[in-house]
Amino acid sequence: MIVRKFLAWAREAPAGERAQALRVLAQGWLHSSMPAQMRREAEAALTAALDDPSAQVRRALAEVFAAAPDAPRHIVIALANDQSDVACHVLASSPLLSHEDLVDCATIGDALAQAAIAGRPSLSAHVCVTLAERGCRDALVVLARNHGADIPDHSILKMIERHGDDGELREALAGRDYLPGTVHSDLVRAAASSLTDFVTECGWLSRDRAERVARESADRATTRIVQDVLQDDPLDGAIELVRHLRQRGALSVALLLRLLLSGDRTFFITALADLSGLSLERVAGFVRVHGGGGFAALYARAKMPADLFAAFVAALQAQDEYLLEAGSGELRLSRSLVAFVLAQCERSSTPPQAMALLRRFEAEAAQDEARVLTQAYASQPLPQAPPEPEPSRTPFETGPLDLASIRRQLAQMAAE
Repeated sequence: MIVRKFLAWAREAPAGERAQALRVLAQGWLHSSMPAQMRREAEAALTAALDDPSAQVRRALAEVFAAAPDAPRHIVIALANDQSDVACHVLASSPLLSHEDLVDCATIGDALAQAAIAGRPSLSAHVCVTLAERGCRDALVVLARNHGADIPDHSILKMIERHGDDGELREALAGRDYLPGTVHSDLVRAAASSLTDFVTECGWLSRDRAERVARESADRATTRIVQDVLQDDPLDGAIELVRHLRQRGALSVALLLRLLLSGDRTFFITALADLSGLSLERVAGFVRVHGGGGFAALYARAKMPADLFAAFVAALQAQDEYLLEAGSGELRLSRSLVAFVLAQCERSSTPPQAMALLRRFEAEAAQDEARVLTQAYASQPLPQAPPEPEPSRTPFETGPLDLASIRRQLAQMAAE
C-alpha cells in the first residue's frame, strides 16, 4: 500500500522531490527488512523509475546502487546503459557489472562513461584492451594512472600509437610500476617526435636540426633502456627489444655504434644476429675475432654501411684495449673509447659524415665526464681552513691597556 501511494504521488511531484523520495525508497530496499510483498512492490517502483524523464531522478537511483552488491542486477544494467552522467556512477564501482558488460559499455560509451570504467579499482585485461583500442584521450589518461588495471604490453603500445603526442598520457604511462623496454622505447620516441614538432613550430630550430637533436636524445635514452633490459633479462629481453626497435625503424647504425662506445657488446651481437639471420653463437664468434674476414662478411650480410666499417672494428678493438671500462656497469659513452676510435678512423680515411658523428660522440662523452666530476666535487664538503694562531702576548698584555700600571711594573723590574 505504501509503495502504491508513492507511485501515485510521484506522478505529480517535482523532479527534485521524486529524486529524494526514490533515494529513500532505494536505501530502504537495500538496508531495511521489508515484508516480501512490499519488497516486490518496492522493486517494481524502483524499476519503473528507470523510465522517469528526469535524469536527476535516475541519477539518484544510480548513486544509491553504485557500489551495492545486493542491488537488483537488472536495474544496475539499465543504469549502466543510461546517459553518461547517470551511468558513470555504476560504471565506476558496481560489482554487479561483468567484464562483458564493461566491454560493451566501453565500446559505445562517450568520454565520461569510458573514464568511469577506466578508473575502476580493478580492471581486467580484456576491458583494458577495449579501452586502449577505442577509448578517448581522457579515458586513456585515467587508465594509465590506474595501477589496478591489468593493461597488456601490446595495449600500452596501442595507446602510445594513438595518442603518443599527448604529454599527459606519456607522463601517466611512465609512472606505471613496470614498463618493458619495448614500451619504454616507444614512449621515448613519441616524446622526441613531439619535441621536434614543438621546437620547429616555434622556429627555434630548423626541421633537420630539430630531428637530429631529438634522434640523438632518443638514442641516449634507449641506451639506458638497453642497460635495464640487459640487467633484467639479458637474452630474451635483448632479442625482443632489437626486434621492436627494428620494426619501429629505430635500430639505427648510430645507436649501435653508440652502444659499442658505451661498453656494450651483448646488444650489438643480438642486433647483428637479427639483421643477418645468423645464430647468436655464430655472430658472437665473428665479433670476438673482429679482425678477420668473418666479421667483414657478417657486417656486409647485415647490410651495415660500408663507410662506418672501420669505426665498428675500431670500437671492438677499443673494447679489447680497455677491458675494465668496457665491462663496467653503466652504459654511457666512454671518452677513452671514443678517442681510440677517432684516432683509428683518422688514419683510415673515414668519410666526413662518419667523423662528424664520432666527434659529436666525443663532445657528449666529455660533457658527461665533466658532469660526473662536478657532481662528485659538489657532494664533497669544503675543507675547513686551519684556525689562525693566537698572537703572542707580552707580560704587559694581561688586561686593558693601563699606562700607570705599566710604569709601576717597569719600575719594579728595574729595582730588582
